[in-house]
Amino acid sequence: MPKFIDLAQENISIKDLKKGRYFTFHIEDMAFGGKGIARIPTENGNYTVFVANSIPGQTVRAKVVKRKKNYAQCKLAEVLERSSNEVETPYQSIPGAPFANWPLADQHAHKKDSTFELYKRIGEQTDLESKFDEFIPSPRDWHYRNKMEYSFSQVIWDTEKNENYNDFGLGFKHRGQWLSVENMNADSGLFDADVENQFKDLREYLNSTGLPAWHPARHKGFYRYINIRKSFSEDKLLFNLTTSSSHLEEFDKENFVSKLIELFGEDRLAGILHTIHDSLGDRAFDKDAETHLLYGEPIIHENLLGLDFEMSINSFFQPNPAAAQKLYQKAVDYSLSGSHRDNEEVILDLFCGTGTIGQILAHQSNGAKSIIGVDIVESAIENARKNAELNELKNLTFFAADVGKFLLEYPEYKNTINTLVLDPPRSGIAPKTLKRVIQLEACRIVYISCNPATQARDFVHLNESGYILKKFSVVDQFPHTAHVETVSLFEKE
Repeated sequence: MPKFIDLAQENISIKDLKKGRYFTFHIEDMAFGGKGIARIPTENGNYTVFVANSIPGQTVRAKVVKRKKNYAQCKLAEVLERSSNEVETPYQSIPGAPFANWPLADQHAHKKDSTFELYKRIGEQTDLESKFDEFIPSPRDWHYRNKMEYSFSQVIWDTEKNENYNDFGLGFKHRGQWLSVENMNADSGLFDADVENQFKDLREYLNSTGLPAWHPARHKGFYRYINIRKSFSEDKLLFNLTTSSSHLEEFDKENFVSKLIELFGEDRLAGILHTIHDSLGDRAFDKDAETHLLYGEPIIHENLLGLDFEMSINSFFQPNPAAAQKLYQKAVDYSLSGSHRDNEEVILDLFCGTGTIGQILAHQSNGAKSIIGVDIVESAIENARKNAELNELKNLTFFAADVGKFLLEYPEYKNTINTLVLDPPRSGIAPKTLKRVIQLEACRIVYISCNPATQARDFVHLNESGYILKKFSVVDQFPHTAHVETVSLFEKE
């Protein structure tokens, strides 16, 4: 175990906060992104320490990962003392839900307040209370996810002893590293309770086959990942087991299928897939991997706002369908409202992914609007076209293209687009692309973001170009995590 230094007891300087050293901190406040704040008194005021995945009131041990002149970034190693307002849950603690013991009301308040702070500090927005539409909580507080990825490893993290040991492991990666997993033994509260409560039996069965779990450091072994996708509307499950090719001749596929049927029920199992993946990279999917159907069908369906969407094991789909419906409906309401609605004919949906928002727009406008969707991921666009056909939606056109290049190569859209829908990745919109978006001179921009920090940065450029924030909403798509999504409406003045 590393030695921990208590700053309250040891007379050390800020210079001692060297990368890789461990210290004890008391968390006083919280910044955006789930970073707890500790403050160290100095002659020139307080020095700020950020500790990821910690909350106010906790005393924690943390490892320094970066030190700057005015602040340090740390990784949580252990919670020594819990906050007085933490609550017990009946679920197994997992790395992916660091705030499961923090009351939801506190989570919601932090997500709203930290978003406001970013909009003010980075986005240079004022009078936010008058523009704030609503905070939208997830309709499901627990068991809201429709997809999970579980990893195998020969290295297991003992959560009680805080150390690694060697065995057959299946669960989630231990937070902050890639080598070991925390064994899944019970319901985590995020995915499907019936599935996760059977994971201990599944792990014991797979171990009994005599085939080894993957060793991430040695790049050896057989079992690598299990991915599961769930349809809430159908209550169906789609499994994908990823293995290496090293022991294929010993792998009894029929027995594996029989075991899954025994554990999870024939009525719930829509399909079982097997992916053979020999890449050394630490990821479940690889473009060169082979995938074979062992049982059932390779797809399931989900219903959102009256539309049917086909999902494969790899296709992108919002992980929380119930909250996604709230987010998408808000985006559609913003897109179809306002003073320009009557003369609007074309809506441009950029970074459209599988085209979910565009299809909902087409559906709710009764086909009166022409929707153009653009995304760089070709498989997502193929999915969008297929789902639009499935739902018999007209006036939808999808392009597989880089958004910036598309706007450069299709100048005919300038001055013809009244509404732009933007849903970029976490990194936000590249400056050149944002410039081309602004040059379209749309009357209205609806900006959806999974990272309010980069969204706030883009707000400045929109404001400078005459786009004024009219209203915005904050959506909690991922309870018990630091993630938050927003949807904002801008209009050209």
